[in-house]
Amino acid sequence: MSLSVRFTHRFESVALDIAFDAPPGVTCLFGPSGSGKTSVIRAVAGLLRPDQGEIRVQEHVLMDAQRFLPPHKRGLGYVFQDHRLFPHLNVAQNLAFGARYAPKDAPEMAQDKVVDMLGIGGLLERRPSALSGGEAARVAIGRALLARPRMILADEPLASLDGARKAEILPYFEMLRDEVDIPVLYVTHAMGEVARLATTVVALEGGRVQKVGPALAVLSDPMVTPAGPRAAGAVIEARLVRHHADGLSELEAGGVALFLPAVRANPGAKLRVRIAAQDVILSSRPPEGLSALNVIPAHVLSLRTGQGPGALVSLQSTAGRLLARVTARSAQAMGLAEGHAVWAVVKSVSVAPEDVGQ
Repeated sequence: MSLSVRFTHRFESVALDIAFDAPPGVTCLFGPSGSGKTSVIRAVAGLLRPDQGEIRVQEHVLMDAQRFLPPHKRGLGYVFQDHRLFPHLNVAQNLAFGARYAPKDAPEMAQDKVVDMLGIGGLLERRPSALSGGEAARVAIGRALLARPRMILADEPLASLDGARKAEILPYFEMLRDEVDIPVLYVTHAMGEVARLATTVVALEGGRVQKVGPALAVLSDPMVTPAGPRAAGAVIEARLVRHHADGLSELEAGGVALFLPAVRANPGAKLRVRIAAQDVILSSRPPEGLSALNVIPAHVLSLRTGQGPGALVSLQSTAGRLLARVTARSAQAMGLAEGHAVWAVVKSVSVAPEDVGQ
């Protein structure tokens, strides 16, 4: 395991009881405000001293009953929401500052490689005040990488960016996950970021861990809705087959064809696609005469109803697990029950570009 966290801590308003292990990759802490996300990342960073517990990054003990390493001795890299670049230094100097504090026993990381990977070669002489939000985010990632950390902590790094800038930065975090051998602990309240980036999801609610596991399994679980039922959705893995002249891209998932608005990737690329539960319509028979292009045969795994008029239906298809949010009245009229055969209908345009990632 690259990260092991076990601690308890009591605030006036909430008591935290946190326990999880995570493998290498991107571990996303996900949950509503007040669930404990920020407290967990602060505890790992050394900015919060829990009442008791143990925290390990790889084989290094950051905290246990005998010791509590201060932040500057933990060998961690930080990417914050406000980026926190030094305003009096240019980009090259900000990057060099990160390298200056790299542990002596850490593997070498060439600055030229980092600059090239993040596409910031043309920014080196600029001061932070002359950078866009997306450019500043890339520089902050570079500075964290050049510190050669045991782990990168990213605390809502995209929260201050608009949709276009988020779309610009997300591929760089995907690159960190896939090409750089440094684990990342990533805090966010945005389901789309979790779906695209997470290797492991730690779902938090009320200061406790609701569920831990691979992203596809946790996000497709109808019992795990820390952001509320309106944010529910599943993630499937697909392969890009071809781009069509009408602006649609054709994907294949478990033998099922999916058509989405133009995807920025080359044919053959493996992709993650998040399909929101509220964008899935169910039919008891093969639908005909619809404008929707994506019709996926499936069967019902479970049906979850609450106090309101809605129902969350978990589906199994050859394309993967899906979730559908329908009214309880519709579920009753269709006779939905475990094992019931249905067809899931997804409009192509309902899948936003930010819901598709490498």
